[in-house]
Amino acid sequence: MKKKSISARPPSPPTPEFPARGQCRVIIERITPSLPDAGALLKRIIGEKVTVKAHVFGDGHDTVLALLQHRKQGENEWNESPLRALGNDEWEGEFVVDAEGFHEFTVSGWTDAFQSWLRGFRKKIEGGQDLSVELLIGAGLIEGAANRARGRDRKTLSTWANLLRDGNVPAQERVDLARMPALEEMARKYPDRTHESTFAPAIGVLVERERAACSAWYEFFPRSWGSSPGAHGTFAECEFLLPHIAAMGFNIVYLPPIHPLGMAFRKGKNNSLTPEPGDVGSPWAIGSALGGHKAVHPELGTLRDFKNFVKSATTHGLEVALDIAFQCSPDHPYVKEHPQWFNWRPDGTVQYAENPPKKYQDVLPFNFETDDWQALWLELKSVITFWVAQGVKIFRVDNPHTKTLPFWKWCIAEVKRDHPETLFLAEAFTRPKVKYWLAKHGFTWGYTYFTWRNSKQELTDYVTELTRSECAEYFRPNFWPNTPDILHETLQHGGRAAFISRLVLAATLSSNYGIYGPAYELCIGQAVKPGSEEYLDSEKYEIKRWDWNAPGNLKPLIARLNLARRENPALQRTGNITFVPTDNPALIAYLKTTRDQSNVILVAVNLDPHHSQSGWLNLLITQMGLQPFQSYTMRDLLTGMEYRWYGDRNFIKLDPENPVHVFRLVR
Repeated sequence: MKKKSISARPPSPPTPEFPARGQCRVIIERITPSLPDAGALLKRIIGEKVTVKAHVFGDGHDTVLALLQHRKQGENEWNESPLRALGNDEWEGEFVVDAEGFHEFTVSGWTDAFQSWLRGFRKKIEGGQDLSVELLIGAGLIEGAANRARGRDRKTLSTWANLLRDGNVPAQERVDLARMPALEEMARKYPDRTHESTFAPAIGVLVERERAACSAWYEFFPRSWGSSPGAHGTFAECEFLLPHIAAMGFNIVYLPPIHPLGMAFRKGKNNSLTPEPGDVGSPWAIGSALGGHKAVHPELGTLRDFKNFVKSATTHGLEVALDIAFQCSPDHPYVKEHPQWFNWRPDGTVQYAENPPKKYQDVLPFNFETDDWQALWLELKSVITFWVAQGVKIFRVDNPHTKTLPFWKWCIAEVKRDHPETLFLAEAFTRPKVKYWLAKHGFTWGYTYFTWRNSKQELTDYVTELTRSECAEYFRPNFWPNTPDILHETLQHGGRAAFISRLVLAATLSSNYGIYGPAYELCIGQAVKPGSEEYLDSEKYEIKRWDWNAPGNLKPLIARLNLARRENPALQRTGNITFVPTDNPALIAYLKTTRDQSNVILVAVNLDPHHSQSGWLNLLITQMGLQPFQSYTMRDLLTGMEYRWYGDRNFIKLDPENPVHVFRLVR
């Protein structure tokens, strides 16, 4: 006997997944400015305008309304303003960022029943259709607006709704009431946003003070300014430098690490592994029995001496920037107190820093993968807040790309929450994506590849990338022609002319720049060996004795250049640049203008430090606010000489003695 087969029970249909708010009919996309990366921040300066554009549309033919919403992060209420319809479902609006810190904005939109009804109502009037039902529909929509209104508006709208319903009022009078501009204006104030769509997540904006937009940095080693040859300088002895640095037009004084230095594996002169008695070591080998990152090297003075130095700098219009180098000498107290924060090798020694073939035996990196990472993060943040409490608001961060990247996002946000005026420079000579990530997540400025961009094409391409691509929204380039670590071959072999041209390029291509002095203004260009970018007898490993007023120094030129930056708003921003065609590849020229063209700067540089170069500039007359075939005067801000030019094509010649022009258009 055959068994009766039993068919399998059919599976239950899957439970459908619905969107959270399926009644919202408006789509919002293509918001600009914005960044595709989660948590990335746009950059703005306090007082600047943020112009926002978006595609906002819905199904069918109903009227769509759109709003721009913005607020400081942490606030409960949004500031709102209507977006303007540009046509083709594109909308635009703007807001001004009026406080330092983290802000956010978004766009919302909805189909507006009243506006849709009013548009159709007007068409039906033109078509001669019966309007009795339409008036009742309108009355209901106006009553809804009345329920959302407050004060007198509530009573006024309710009265309007009753009049549209009232059959005792003549039909034509009710029609005229329904299309009165005053009714439309009042109803717009109280829209039905029940089914509003809002773009999420909101777009973050980091707003910083004006110094972030325009800065001129001067780096020097305090220990080289002792009162007698070979003596270790102190903060008190360095105070005499401050008025001279201010006179050159700098506004930031940057000091390498000022902490106690370790003795273990101390480096000798020229990075020697065998130091001699009296060798002072590298300031980046931080920490000894005398203290760590929150202590001052006793040969520099006391913490009180440092605070006096900061106060003195302030009186001269200077801010002090400190180097934050999160690494330790083997003698650092952290090594004994928190051994879990470091990598220990099988032979019981601590792993020192390496960048093969380079070795840094005097420096131990932190292990950011430690199980005790939260305590490590808190301690490192406390280093920054300690120096903020001493009056420091600007930090140059040493090699942030060699520490775990999420730490910086967290740390900078934590510091800026309580101290939004604090600014950070990332010394990240690394891959572009890493460099840009740091910028998108809190760093105010970043070092750049400017040092290695020397030809006309290299400079043009690189600056175009920085000012015309997406990175212009978040990356503020800080151009340095030299650092204690980097002496490019252009400066090694180009002589004084190269120092002048690179200085002017750095200070005018970017509104943020710096030099390591006095090596720069004295045109020191001797490398430790051919093919190296290390200085011979580098100040990183020894006390130097500088003759700051040596013949041929660039101090007067630097002062005139920084004065030009200070007096000309066009040089106080980076993105307002347009390259000017020249017929000579050894000549580079570019315009920098304010939005209203009231300040127009033209820079021309001879990129050949050994020979005179000449050529024709094809000027963009309309961008200068001039008419074709108009004559005008160009004043060189570095020499004071004036030139009468005509039209859009003019000739220049630059020699190694005077390899640059920084012109201002004289109105």
